[in-house]
Amino acid sequence: MTDALQAGAKAPSFTLPRDGGGVLSLADFAGRKLVLYFYPKDDTSGCTAEAIEFNGLAKEFAEAGTAVVGVSPDPVKAHDKFRDKYDLGFPLVSDEAKTMLEAYGVWVEKSMYGRKYMGVERSTYLIGADGVILKVWRKVKAKGHAAEVLAAARTA
Repeated sequence: MTDALQAGAKAPSFTLPRDGGGVLSLADFAGRKLVLYFYPKDDTSGCTAEAIEFNGLAKEFAEAGTAVVGVSPDPVKAHDKFRDKYDLGFPLVSDEAKTMLEAYGVWVEKSMYGRKYMGVERSTYLIGADGVILKVWRKVKAKGHAAEVLAAARTA
């Protein structure tokens, strides 16, 4: 397990399968800001609320010159269903092998009802046009988070 990255670090590159087929890479966003938001599971209450909030601010993110990408360990097929069910307009990347999740330090030990397990810590990274991490949010509360990220993207 890798430690979480901090602002000022170079964002780890990735190339992973995405919803709708094909792959997505960090290099695809060179020259513009990128929000990578990591979430535990498609179609759960918190993850759905977070996705809907990011989707609802799509125009504002675009005006701020910032792309949004959601990342979870769910398979592409689950991403496709999630995207279609909520009409999401941004890419969802599948990291079933957890290589990207580990590189960004968000694959962590969690605990529920005294049982320990590995899972995604809801986290967001704002990456600058130069590929350097500008801001990091860890242990995010889903509701209201997208607006906070947008405010940071506007001033970055």
